[in-house]
Amino acid sequence: MILQRNALMNTSKLLTGKNIAVLAADGFEQAELKTPVAALCDAGAGVTLVSLRRGRIRGMHMHQPGELVRVDKTILDARAADYDALFIPGGYISPDILRQSAPVRAFVREFDAAVKPIALMSQAPLVLVSAGLAARRTLASWPGVRDDVVNAGATWINEEVARDGHLLSGRGVHDMAAFVRALVPLCAGEPVTPAPVLRTRSDPPQENPMEQPNQSLRWLAAPSFGTMLSLALLGVGVVAAQRVRHRQAADPPEAAEVPVQETSARARD
Repeated sequence: MILQRNALMNTSKLLTGKNIAVLAADGFEQAELKTPVAALCDAGAGVTLVSLRRGRIRGMHMHQPGELVRVDKTILDARAADYDALFIPGGYISPDILRQSAPVRAFVREFDAAVKPIALMSQAPLVLVSAGLAARRTLASWPGVRDDVVNAGATWINEEVARDGHLLSGRGVHDMAAFVRALVPLCAGEPVTPAPVLRTRSDPPQENPMEQPNQSLRWLAAPSFGTMLSLALLGVGVVAAQRVRHRQAADPPEAAEVPVQETSARARD
């Protein structure tokens, strides 16, 4: 995994000697991985990208493909005991893929059982939900998954970040600055000062979406005339091939013709 190191935070090396597992799959929100990982590296931590398979996984910029990043270790080879903290970035696709994996759910449960720091962004609390760890927690998340979080027994707050013990959750990429400010102290094991007042009632759902997906999709490049013509010709070819197959299947095979001389010989016999 190629990590970008920059002066994202003016912080001392609080995480020197710490190993952080970053859990992601194809479709992670690129900014939600790249920026927090840069902050962790700036603070002196070692970062390992854990995923479901070897090779590289694709990030996303909202609804458009982003960069590929190389996986360091598969979930089957990763052990929670080897890491000091866990970070799960969000995205419309990655958390939904991760939550369906039994090894991923077990991996997250091991961090929670050991009371190790767990940080989650935007849709990533869905993994916590599927792991059975959301009940009686106070969580911030992308508003679109609010009902999943609440129905799992958590208290959802519509704020930049929420800190509940060893759990840190962030609402979304637009709250990145607040999330990064809280991430390094969390992974360093520092307590929250002052201690947050945990709520018992969730915030109501939003009246309107925080962003309109069709607003970003409208700027996608339209296919060229050549591409459309190629697709049309391909479709015509597929239809023609299907008609030939249907015609061959409907017509019974013709009986083989028997030569006249052979027929006459059989009649004399």
